[in-house]
Amino acid sequence: MSLDRRAITVPFPFRADRGILLGSEAEILRRIADPGCGAAIWQRQSLPKFQHWLDGLPAASLPDMRVILGAGNVERCVQAECDRVGTPSGPMRDRLASDIAALGFIFAEIMASPMLRLRLQPVTTDAYRRFHIDRVQARLLCTYRGSGTQFALGSHPAPALQTAAGDVAILRGTLWPGLSEVLHRSPPIAGSGETRLLLVIDPVTDEDDEEYLH
Repeated sequence: MSLDRRAITVPFPFRADRGILLGSEAEILRRIADPGCGAAIWQRQSLPKFQHWLDGLPAASLPDMRVILGAGNVERCVQAECDRVGTPSGPMRDRLASDIAALGFIFAEIMASPMLRLRLQPVTTDAYRRFHIDRVQARLLCTYRGSGTQFALGSHPAPALQTAAGDVAILRGTLWPGLSEVLHRSPPIAGSGETRLLLVIDPVTDEDDEEYLH
C-alpha cells in the first residue's frame, strides 16, 4: 500500500537542517546546494486532463529509454521513443516530451552538466525496496504515472514523505561532498498491477560510461 502524503504530519516546508526542502515553485530545486539539504522537492499542481490520458495508456505504449544526451536533444529523443512504442501522438504526448525536456534543462543548469544520463522507464516491481542513497553526485526523479518515491530521514528510516505524480525531486548522492541524511526508495507496488512511469536524470561525469547508451 502506498503512503498517503497528505496523512503525514510534517513541518512545511522542511527546514534544510532536517534534510528536505519542499516548495511549490521550480526555484526550490536550486536549493539542493543549501547547507544540509539532502533533497529539494518541487510539489507541482496536477493537470487532470494530462494525468487521465497518461494513466489510461496501455503499459506497452509507455516510453522506455536509457540514453546519454545533451539537454537540447531530450524532447526530440522522447518523441522518437514514443513513436517507437506507439504512444498516441497529440497535445498530451507533446506535453510529456516538452516537460521532460524542461526538467532536463533545469537539471543541466543546476548541475552545470552539459550532458545528461536519462532513464524513462515503466516500473511494475519494487525496483529499489530498501532505503538508500544513490552513488551519483545528484539525481532528478519524477514519477509521471503511479505511486511516487518514498523518502526517509536518518539511519533508522521509516517513510516520512511520498511524492505525488508529477512532483520533481533532486537528491544528493554519495558523490556530493559531505554526507546526506535523506534516503529514498521505490514504493512497494509488486503484485498490485500498477505500472509507474519514472524519469531519472543524472549528470554525466564519465562520458565513456556506456551503461545507458542504446
